[in-house]
Amino acid sequence: MTRFLITGGAGFIGSHLADKLIEQGRQVTIIDDLSTGRFENIQHLVDHPNFSFAIDTITNEVVMDRLASMCDVIFHLAAAVGVRLIVENPVHTIETNVMGTEAVLKVAQRYRAKVMLASTSEVYGKGNSIPFRENDDVLLGPTIHNRWAYAASKMIDEFLGLAYHQEKGLPVVIFRLFNTVGPRQTGQYGMVIPRFVKQALNSEPITVYGDGKQRRSFTWVGDVVEALISLAGNPAAIGQVFNIGHEKEISIYELAALIKKLTGSHSEIKFIPYEEAYADAGNFEDMQRRLPDISKINEQIGYQPSLDLEDILSRVIEYHKKRM
Repeated sequence: MTRFLITGGAGFIGSHLADKLIEQGRQVTIIDDLSTGRFENIQHLVDHPNFSFAIDTITNEVVMDRLASMCDVIFHLAAAVGVRLIVENPVHTIETNVMGTEAVLKVAQRYRAKVMLASTSEVYGKGNSIPFRENDDVLLGPTIHNRWAYAASKMIDEFLGLAYHQEKGLPVVIFRLFNTVGPRQTGQYGMVIPRFVKQALNSEPITVYGDGKQRRSFTWVGDVVEALISLAGNPAAIGQVFNIGHEKEISIYELAALIKKLTGSHSEIKFIPYEEAYADAGNFEDMQRRLPDISKINEQIGYQPSLDLEDILSRVIEYHKKRM
């Protein structure tokens, strides 16, 4: 496997994945419509002989057909992401995720390319069997709450990917990401760590949505990228679903306090009700805990996170200081 196509390749995770593959001597093409990705994330790769790019949408059949015909593996990362975008633009969320994945699977089937399909911890919904395991039952909230549109759309993506594998023999691997963090991630669409870090460095109030008791785990982007490449090269992973995340969790309030401490900030920590944080969020629901069981991916490829939260935050803080 030497030729890779990354959808959403100008995004946070996609650009780091492109960096690593180029470092390994692979041929990499990315496609991104720059709706959430940024060209500056891949600017440094533009002149590399093993790198090429297309600024377009993955639903452009002509462009996707040409790109897929020249690759062995497709990392499908393009999606609507971020709580704010999901809550405020549900039509865009559903159409981007479902129609985009369908377009990728169809063109991959035409050229028999392996598909590495990105999913999310959101698919576990309101489940309370902690930590979440890949074969757990799923409980979502009612359809009147926009928040669950994202989870439902990614579940459809998973069903569709597995159906292509089972019915058509397409090699598909599904991975569920749990709050990946690192340089190049923005807080524009609700990503909590870059938002908190920027607020702390600018001596602005660190705004915690809700009561701050929600608990999350955070994973270094470098660990995620290494896991994705390992799964792509592992034939036994085909047709399976894997969690990729970190086993240690922290409350959002504790996260805000830790970032305040590490930045030496004098910012106050301010609680913001959901109805103030998100437009039309009167029916907003949040998940109290999201923690992965990573035993399956550990057994498959030996995956284990290399960085704990303080180390991750220190690197993210340094990145934002340099940009400021």
